[in-house]
Amino acid sequence: MRITLPSGTPAELHTVDNPRMGMVIACDIWGLRPLYDEMVRNLAEQWQMLVIAVEPFPGLDLPLDDMAPRAAAIPKLDDNANLRDLEQAADILGTPVTGLIGYCLGGMYCFKAARSARFARIVPFYGMITIPEAWRSPTQVEPLEHIANGDASKVLAILGGRDPYTPSADIEKLRATGATCVVYPEAEHAFAHDPSRPVHRPDDAADAYARANEWLLGALA
Repeated sequence: MRITLPSGTPAELHTVDNPRMGMVIACDIWGLRPLYDEMVRNLAEQWQMLVIAVEPFPGLDLPLDDMAPRAAAIPKLDDNANLRDLEQAADILGTPVTGLIGYCLGGMYCFKAARSARFARIVPFYGMITIPEAWRSPTQVEPLEHIANGDASKVLAILGGRDPYTPSADIEKLRATGATCVVYPEAEHAFAHDPSRPVHRPDDAADAYARANEWLLGALA
């Protein structure tokens, strides 16, 4: 169901009885949409977790068929406001242990959330390790800088070997922080979370989600 965070940001929530833990989802550049409604429900029921997904562009009326206005809005986003919303979403879940997962733009914000003690484990799917030049602004700190000021050991990065947003040099820098990196050599950007995309790789996606689930549940050990 759609809810509103205390900040005013929309979110999609699904609850289950006797959850193992909570999980917050940081959405991709296209934001909350039916894909995430289904994802939240499916992951909550399959993984037995309370799950909530957070809109990355609150208060903005952006088209769903044109990436340019969305990309142009990214430099105006604020790392602190984004982290506030992710932490507020975790507070709504109210679980003793909460993980964070995110895709593309949301994966980049997952890296940045490594500085927060609110999330026990974090799984960024193909998040940008270095901010693209066009997205840079005073409110966008480099992900590696946030990781250096946080806890890289709780990060499992899911990456594609053919993803132009995560070149091998960046992946090596990420590994050097202490983050765990899993690279699917033939995978392109966004290969896992949206089956409708031509880059979707079902076998790699299934493996990536199994690893993500295991990583998150490891916080309960």
